[in-house]
Order: sequence, then C-alpha cells, then structure tokens
Amino acid sequence: MDAGAQDSVDPGGTAGAPPASRPRRVTPLTRALAALAVPVVPLYAAFLSYLVFHPPRRPHHRTPEQFGLDAEELLIPLDGSPAGRGRSLHVWLCPGGSDRVVVVGHGIGLSKSASLAQAQFLHEAGYTVAMFDHRNHGRSGTDRASWGLSRRHTDDVAAVLEHLRREAGYADARFAVFGFSFSTFPSLYLLRRPDCAVDAIICDSGPALELPPLFRNFVLAKGVPVPAPLRTEPSLGLLGRVFGSIGTAMLHAEWPPPAEDAYLRTPVLMLAGDSDSIIPVEGVRALADRYPGAEVRVLPGTEHLQGMKTAPEEYRSAVLDFLKRALG
Repeated sequence: MDAGAQDSVDPGGTAGAPPASRPRRVTPLTRALAALAVPVVPLYAAFLSYLVFHPPRRPHHRTPEQFGLDAEELLIPLDGSPAGRGRSLHVWLCPGGSDRVVVVGHGIGLSKSASLAQAQFLHEAGYTVAMFDHRNHGRSGTDRASWGLSRRHTDDVAAVLEHLRREAGYADARFAVFGFSFSTFPSLYLLRRPDCAVDAIICDSGPALELPPLFRNFVLAKGVPVPAPLRTEPSLGLLGRVFGSIGTAMLHAEWPPPAEDAYLRTPVLMLAGDSDSIIPVEGVRALADRYPGAEVRVLPGTEHLQGMKTAPEEYRSAVLDFLKRALG
C-alpha cells in the first residue's frame, strides 16, 4: 500500500501507484478468460490475503548513516521468546532527547529503511527515534500465522514501547507513535491497551473508517500481483469483494475502535493525500470524526504515502508542530 517516501510493496505489482490514467484495452479473449476464471477467484483472493500480510522480504535499501543518523541496533524478543532466540523485532535506535521519543513504523511490504527521511527530521528536532521492522518485514522475525493479525501487529508496537521504557532508559519519557498506511491501524489500535499508554499518534495515509474497500483499492492500484483475466470483469469485482472479506477477517479486529477511554483524550494527527487512491481522504476524515483528539491535515496533490515528496515542508511542519503541542 505504499509509495513515495515509503517505497512500493511490489510483490509482483506496484503498490501505492495510482491507477493507470488510460483505460486498459481488454481483448475479447481476455474477457472470455475472465468469465472462465470466476470459479477460481475465491482461491486467488485467499492467496492474496495471505500474501499481503506475509510479503516477500525487501532488504534495507538505505542506511541511517546516509541520513546522518547514528543508530544503535536492537533485537527485541516477541511473544515471550527468550532474548536472542525465537522471533524478534529489529530496531534502529537513534538517541536524542531522553524525555521525548517517537516510535516509527513503515508501510506493508517495506522496512524501516523506507521511513528514514521522517526519522531524520525528527532527530534533527531533538527527538529520540526508534525505527522498527514489523514481523515478516525487514530483519524482524517470521510469523506464519493467518489469524488475529491485528493483535500481532499491535504487539509489535507494544513490544518496542515496553523495551524502551523498561530496558533502554526511557521510563520517564513522553512517547509518540508514527505509523504509515497499514501500520497506522495497529498504531491507533494501541490505544485499546491501558498498559501501553502513549502521548500522541501520527498517521500517514490512513487509517480509514472501513477496512474491506482498502483491499479492493489495493487491487485496483496494482499493489498485488493479479493476472490479466482476474483484472477484468466479471472476475475483478468478485476478486475485490472476496479479498476485502478475507483480508479483513484475517485481522480479526474490532474496527473502528470505540470512542472511549484513551481515544477520548489522546491527540492524533492524520496526514492524508487528497489524491490518495488506496486510502482516500474521505475515509480518513470519517474515522477522525469519531475521536475528539484527532485532526486531519490534507496534503494537496498527494497520492498514497507521497507527502514527503510532494509537500515536504508542509509535511515536516505539520508533524513537528503537532508533536510540539502534544509532547511539549
């Protein structure tokens, strides 16, 4: 789901890219194959649902040093695994002020190296920045589970926060979490956990009020590999609906989170591109309207996760102004 400052997923497609400006020419043979392929569409949708949460790994394509960051590498155990054994999260910790920390995620199919531009300006502003790879991404551990994925990805964020507070000397710091596209959902879902309190949340290109349409949009944006017959009606419509249903079910989440407890008092900044074809700004606004502390900043002429490219100064200013208000 991720392009621009966050590079595209591309497990055979170009995630985050807007739909082609020219309509695709469909031959009679392709239409015939699309009709014949209808019976296999549910199976392919199930394959895509697993693939999108377990994408081919992409190596870190940039390093903290290239952005002037001196990063310490951490391995944080997951799911009760002993340190150094079992699943773990790989983290780049860039120390700044000990009183303000920003935990930075990434888009689906990517790694923390895609968020280095954001980490750079945060660190320059004096924040300690902890960048991590979600499970099944970058250098973090593999998790082949296909159910309860919302809880598992939220566990990733919670594990980084807990480690920084208990093991890294930031017990008294104020914390913000910065999510991108798919990681905006666990970032916001974190507020359901009273033992993982944070002081602010920043979301780039998400989340939205409804989940199934996002999977369908992902297909239309060519974010996943789909053969030509399945990108043609009648297969295309069925694929989008089944992909949306299965992908949402795999998350097994109560969404949207109820407007109660921490959702009533935690400040949330949602950055939305007005040209986002995957998570449209209307869906972001509809979700933000549920929570009194949420605000939406719309970036003009911006597609999915391209704010740092299309409006870099406005992007930085929005994030830093928000964090100044939220963390002091």
